Amino acid sequence: MSSVTGPETIINGFVDEIRPSFDYTLAGATCSGCLSTLLVVLLGFSTKESRRRVVFQLNVLAICIALTLGILTGLTSGKAVVDPYNQVSRSVYITSIVFTVYPPLLYDSILLTRLFALYPIASTPSVTLVKIFAFPFCVKCARVVALALFLNNYVKSGSTTQALVQSQEADWYRNPKLTAEWTMQMADNLYSVSFFLYNLHMRTSLIQSGELALLGGISERIRQIFYISVANFVFPLIFNIAQIILISTDRSPNTGGLLLLINNYVTVIGVLCATLWFSGSEWVRSRKESSAEDVFWLNPNLGGVNGVGRKRENEIVVIGKTPDAADFARRGSNEFQASCDTSERV
Repeated sequence: MSSVTGPETIINGFVDEIRPSFDYTLAGATCSGCLSTLLVVLLGFSTKESRRRVVFQLNVLAICIALTLGILTGLTSGKAVVDPYNQVSRSVYITSIVFTVYPPLLYDSILLTRLFALYPIASTPSVTLVKIFAFPFCVKCARVVALALFLNNYVKSGSTTQALVQSQEADWYRNPKLTAEWTMQMADNLYSVSFFLYNLHMRTSLIQSGELALLGGISERIRQIFYISVANFVFPLIFNIAQIILISTDRSPNTGGLLLLINNYVTVIGVLCATLWFSGSEWVRSRKESSAEDVFWLNPNLGGVNGVGRKRENEIVVIGKTPDAADFARRGSNEFQASCDTSERV
């Protein structure tokens, strides 16, 4: 009986030891596969105009960072599973930690760029921009300092990779720097989302509901922007709350580290889905415009009739008709439409 129990105990102990690394490897591989598919879809739906935008480039950068995190996670955790007594070098292990804790700063900054749709840099006074972006800038600086202090203490805790792995429990449990960083992340995202949605609501309330119905479905697009913005805030918020609860109650960093890893991918996917939604609608719109141009060239009489009709309608409005609320709504829709389109780009 003892000869059977001995090997079982050894095997069970080995499985329990490599299980956290196996979970990290599985989560990183699964989320990286989803991001790779979304990256292909994003590039497929993109146009020349959308690829020149800063938001599109930031999304591609965020995906590349998340994929790099997946590679580093697979390298460090996979090595711990396959060869637990010969792990990766200390520098590679520290790099994987850096790519785990720092990228949310970039992802949150991408969401913050939505405010530039409502307050363009070229037309907004400098004092107004300082008032708007002073709080998130200070919060992000404080987050950088908190993470730098955490990494500095963690790196000094061990001279080898095995020593760093063993010191995780001591550095994890009730760590004030990580707790402060996640709390400030929630405050940062709450400010960005609430300020954006409040200003969007105030600008849409300037147009009466009857006039808004004439703006070609802008009310529906505003509703979609609202849902996307809320989703981009709610899911990372849930993970942040779970991480704070775990770091305060659970001495083992395994579950909290897994949530921290998944939270990176959830944030990227949330921002990417918003960009994909806009890129898809823009791709369909560009295809419709190109097909309309083809119809014009194939049937010039149709284009001539439409052109004359539009010209006569404009002449009637200017000369023989007093503009009413419907005309005012139609004329003012271009500026408001541009604001919604800029908001959708994030």
